[in-house]
Amino acid sequence: MNVEAGLPQLAEGQQPWVEGLCRAEYLPASYADAVRDYVAPLAKRIARLQQSLARTAVVGISGAQGSGKSTLALFAANWLRRELGLSAACLSLDDLYLDKAGREALARDVHPLLATRGVPGTHDTGFANALLDALSRAGAAASMRLPVFDKASDDRLPESDWPAAEVPVDVVLFEGWCVGARPQPGEDLGTPINALEVAEDADASWRRYVNARLETDYAALFTRFDMLVMLRVPSFERVFDWRRLQERKLRARRGPDRGADAAGHGQTDAALERFIRHYERLTRHMLVTMPAYADVVIDIDEEHRMVRMSSA
Repeated sequence: MNVEAGLPQLAEGQQPWVEGLCRAEYLPASYADAVRDYVAPLAKRIARLQQSLARTAVVGISGAQGSGKSTLALFAANWLRRELGLSAACLSLDDLYLDKAGREALARDVHPLLATRGVPGTHDTGFANALLDALSRAGAAASMRLPVFDKASDDRLPESDWPAAEVPVDVVLFEGWCVGARPQPGEDLGTPINALEVAEDADASWRRYVNARLETDYAALFTRFDMLVMLRVPSFERVFDWRRLQERKLRARRGPDRGADAAGHGQTDAALERFIRHYERLTRHMLVTMPAYADVVIDIDEEHRMVRMSSA
């Protein structure tokens, strides 16, 4: 297996595919510098980890909404494949939401706020474990399909529309906003932190349910990570500002007489604020606690740029 030594490589920053992928993803040309300074070193660390394990390495990539975790996973997977000769698959927590019927059942039987996808309890963790098993299963090469959740229909696409992946792979990059999150102490759950919790979770039953899921099936899933990478944003407020700007641009493109589309894109500021408040408690908790146990922390500055990487 080719990893670093033995591979003919261009000097970092001179890979033509990096600029091509930046254009394809509508990223500024400066992202190529971030690939050289942060993605390449991270990919090399992952490659060394995989060599030491002599099996599939599972890497969690965690970050608040809009932090760039999907983009980081995409470029890291390409670096592993193109520069280091490893096979890699990207798996997104967003593609593992319970289907619409499942979340409607939770909203009916447990708490109405669980109808909104995103928080722990709204994903199929059993399916996530089965996918990791299949992606890392030793033996003859085979093909499997990776799920896709369609946010426009708020439901999982039919399996016939899922992309295929050849397995087993050397590396799985598992990205998601609450990947690797740990539960809060029970005493921290009693006091609401925003208007959503005051108005719609007065008895704290929703947040206690979310926390209980973090203590159980999500904790078991996250123990499968061999490395945890955190994209650390400046603050929760900055996340909201980035997302609000994105939504305003979408509304401008759609025109003043059109509301949000089927995926909720182009929401009004009020609708967007309510949506993001579902994520506030856990995002703030992760910003305080995760840097202490993540293996790699990449800081994102106020201009949405990777500016520093530290390792445990």
